[in-house]
Amino acid sequence: MNTTFQLSVRDRLAIIMLDRGRSNAINHQMVKELTECIQSLELDASVGGLIITGKPGFFSSGVDLIEAYEYDADQSRALWTDFLALQRKLVSFKKPMVAAISGHSPAGGCVLAVCSDYRVMADGSFIIGLNEIPVGIIVPDSIFHLYSFWLGQHKAYQYLMEGKLLKVNEALDVGLIDEISPAESLLTTAERKIRTYMQLNPVTWSQSKLNLRSELIGKLNTDQEGVLNRMLAQWWAPEVRKGLQMLIQNLKSKTPAA
Repeated sequence: MNTTFQLSVRDRLAIIMLDRGRSNAINHQMVKELTECIQSLELDASVGGLIITGKPGFFSSGVDLIEAYEYDADQSRALWTDFLALQRKLVSFKKPMVAAISGHSPAGGCVLAVCSDYRVMADGSFIIGLNEIPVGIIVPDSIFHLYSFWLGQHKAYQYLMEGKLLKVNEALDVGLIDEISPAESLLTTAERKIRTYMQLNPVTWSQSKLNLRSELIGKLNTDQEGVLNRMLAQWWAPEVRKGLQMLIQNLKSKTPAA
């Protein structure tokens, strides 16, 4: 049973609605449950497409820093190893996948969204982007490859290095999202798009998708052990821990009980 999202299937379309606390912060449990679900949906012949969405106001705020800060060394390694594996699984998902971005989507939330084939974002005062570096997290090259697949290397590099978070209109202008929808019709808009994909020959569509992503998938499948070791060394560095502590105190002061 999934505890971090709700899954529904209707007329061959699966919908994953992230459902963990107010902001859908990603913990290790969510990573494991999503990975298992994605694997299952890929093998399920009765499912022709997937929409991933969140709650009004939040798609996902990214990795749950409050929980992850308390992980020990083994738990931290497992979280980041499995999160990068989930990214690979989503990028190589052979069926159509649309992200219906229901609100804020920084950091890990943005990573989940950019794995999709098409992104519709709710109109509003929301942000999306990758802000790992200001938080103190080293960006693995796999994240850069994924980001630059949509933004181009120039923008992806600059945005990553400054931890840029974009407003909805800015994200549309640079191609980080593909469409803006009123919040109340977000899922309808996403479903309309994905069903245009699902009407096409599934073998032709999926093989073409994998062909067009073959270079990206290859890069994401390279050995990440060295990158992971450097990420984890920095994660445990005293100055980063101190910065995370301050950030977490700030988050706790803003976050009501889930």
